[in-house]
Amino acid sequence: MRLTVRVHPGAPREAVVARPDGMLELWVRQPPVEGQANQAVVALLAEWLGVPRSSVRLVRGARARLKVVEVPLERWDEVLRRLPPTRGTP
Repeated sequence: MRLTVRVHPGAPREAVVARPDGMLELWVRQPPVEGQANQAVVALLAEWLGVPRSSVRLVRGARARLKVVEVPLERWDEVLRRLPPTRGTP
């Protein structure tokens, strides 16, 4: 499944918000320098969704805040079910 993710790099803490339109907003601590924020996005999605990091792939948007990420899940409700219960904006 492909997810559209809006990334907020350089945040004070990590967080995720599932928007009603089917997009995820993701706050990561790493800055958008030399791919650090992209690596953090992949690592955090893998951790939060309970999948191997190698199965999460950045498809589009390596240099943008709006990204498309591929994950090994099939449905949006499965993504929502796997996200941590304490998700919210920093």
